[in-house]
Amino acid sequence: MRALSLTFVTALLLSLLVVPGAEAGQAHTVVYINGHRSTVYFNDGDSFRVLDGEYSGRGSRLAGFNTLESFGPVHSWGTWHPYELWVNAKMATLNAARGQWHCTTDGSVDGYGRLLLDCPDLAVNQIRQGFAHAMNVDDTPSRPEYLRAQQDAIRHRRGMWAHGVPSFVLTSLHSRDEDPTRNHHYNRMVSVRDGHSERWVHNDRYPECSWQCATEIVADEAKVRAFARSLRERPETRTVVADVSNLLLVELVDRYARLGTLPEYTSDAVRAAVEPLLERAKAAGTLGETTERRGACHLYVAFTRRYGRNRAWCLRGRGTLPPHLRSPL
Repeated sequence: MRALSLTFVTALLLSLLVVPGAEAGQAHTVVYINGHRSTVYFNDGDSFRVLDGEYSGRGSRLAGFNTLESFGPVHSWGTWHPYELWVNAKMATLNAARGQWHCTTDGSVDGYGRLLLDCPDLAVNQIRQGFAHAMNVDDTPSRPEYLRAQQDAIRHRRGMWAHGVPSFVLTSLHSRDEDPTRNHHYNRMVSVRDGHSERWVHNDRYPECSWQCATEIVADEAKVRAFARSLRERPETRTVVADVSNLLLVELVDRYARLGTLPEYTSDAVRAAVEPLLERAKAAGTLGETTERRGACHLYVAFTRRYGRNRAWCLRGRGTLPPHLRSPL
């Protein structure tokens, strides 16, 4: 019954993704880029192609947030079925295509030559509805307004958070055979707490259509929060951490409890005051023990096998996945 209902709901929702008036499934949307009206179509919920104006013909990458992959049912965590999260990705595209947004750019491009844009109203809208998560590609935390929107979505179990909240969302996989000349390869893991990225470094070859699941190192949440509170009360630290938000202070303590390091963005003053205390607390067991658990999973398909006639077999069709692909959990 569950498989039948998923197939029906998936087909129904996917049938709604074509916006009236769109050509070849491409929904034309108004976006103001640096204050100038442009027409775009959204490839997915966090990128679009510009159809007119100064940047006509350019592909884009919208910074600060990320929607799930829309090329197939490749995500899984909690009690989600992969097809359900695929629907979430498609709904993110639909939500973006049916809005009107405001973006800015200085003309910079990413490593793929895509125009980098900042679209805060779109980002907050997508994140608050659970169609996207806050993401920075480095160690820095996401914007406070993005994190507030994400915590609101998590608290109300909207969108992708309805059936479980991992510590990290696994956003990309790279097998060693994609570039045999490299000694190490990495997968990107994005923190749900503050949006920073961590690298899962490996040298593994992933078979096509295989599930790869992150192993999360989990700190004792109660003890981490208790120690973070104590930093606001200690005479030697309360002034120096006064401007650090509660969320980022918890992240600082949690990172040390998990990995024995502080975030790279930690200021010199905070580091000097806090790190010795954390070192002693960790040695004394005050921060508690860490445990390991299986986190978010991702179905591996190389980029060249995601679209068109060359698509991998596990991405073809909209029916129920074979038994061994229905869920990695």
